[in-house]
Amino acid sequence: MYTIQANPNGTRTLNVSEENLATIEKYGLFRHLIDSNGIVDETVLDKLKLNIRSLIAAQEEDCKDLLDLCTDVIYHNNMKAFGLQQLIHLYLQWLSTPSDTDEDNTSEE
Repeated sequence: MYTIQANPNGTRTLNVSEENLATIEKYGLFRHLIDSNGIVDETVLDKLKLNIRSLIAAQEEDCKDLLDLCTDVIYHNNMKAFGLQQLIHLYLQWLSTPSDTDEDNTSEE
């Protein structure tokens, strides 16, 4: 479980699980999300919310992972643009860190 800062003052935080980060990776939710200016603002957060809504509406199978991501993180009362920026930083850091399962697979070979 990871904790990210949801506002610049640090008075609000959000808990993000490994499953939440894996869901972001599975659906590629951050791909092409931020414009070329690189600024994360409320319009970027709204765009992410709309993308997730359309994914849920288009799913024919169970999308519990997306719903969990929504309730735990994206639609949380504390989630604002600053929180999304921190979530993106956490996600990039999570991607660059080798997972335990990768290490286990390499040690078996």
